[in-house]
Formats: sequence, structure tokens, C-alpha cells
Amino acid sequence: MKKITLFSDGSSLGNPGPGGYGTIVRYKDHEKLLSDGEPYTTNNRMELRGVIEGIKILKEPCNIDVYSDSSYVVNAINTWLDGWVKKNFKKVKNPDLWQEYLEVSRMHNVKAFWVKGHDGHEENERCDKMARQKAEQFKKDGHGAS
Repeated sequence: MKKITLFSDGSSLGNPGPGGYGTIVRYKDHEKLLSDGEPYTTNNRMELRGVIEGIKILKEPCNIDVYSDSSYVVNAINTWLDGWVKKNFKKVKNPDLWQEYLEVSRMHNVKAFWVKGHDGHEENERCDKMARQKAEQFKKDGHGAS
């Protein structure tokens, strides 16, 4: 299986408010950059959306190492998700996105690693910049709540 490295970050202005994500999907020396957002969302939703969108572009089963500064995303992927599935996502935030994550990640082996945000990690900084730009764009376009 191909070894993929996925870096992702999310941003929300207001939490909830205008938000964005930035994702880098790397295979060997090739990178694909992804970013988008939503007019009214939360930071955690954007953190997870970035991971989902990165995985979606993969066309065959892969070993994926996800790097995120979101302990919510990292802990859920590595530890909590099985328990959430067993309790049918009862009292879990963002069940729609977690179910989408399960669907898109089904054929892959995914491991998540936490990186400290805003600490000079090159790819995390790049993802953060893309996420913020998208969130700012939604805010500027007047899509955010006032």
C-alpha cells in the first residue's frame, strides 16, 4: 500500500463563525493542497473536515499518517471512535462528520499524530494559513454571523 502523509488544520472565527480548513496530502515528493470552508461552523468541524477531504482524494487503499494540532481529531481517530460507534454516536458532537470520516477512511489504515500548533511545524503552519485565509474570505464575503 502507498504511504500517504496528510497534514491538516482548521480555523473558525468566532467558534461558531466563518471557518476554513487547510490540508496537505503528500505522497513521496508530490503534494496536493486543499482548502475550503463554511460560512458558519466550529473549529472542530473544520479540523475534521480537512482530514475527510484529504482522504477523499485517495483512489486506492493507503497507509495514512494524519498530522493535526487538534487533540479532538487525533484522540477520536486513535482511541474514541470505536466506542462512539458502539453507542451509535449518542451524545457525540459532529456525528455527521464522524460517520462521513468512517465511510471515506474504511479502505485505508489511518494513524493520527498530534503536533503542537503555532510552534513552527512547517506543514501545520502552511495548513493554518490556508484555513485562516478561507475563514477570512467567508467573513469578508459577509457569510458569517454578525
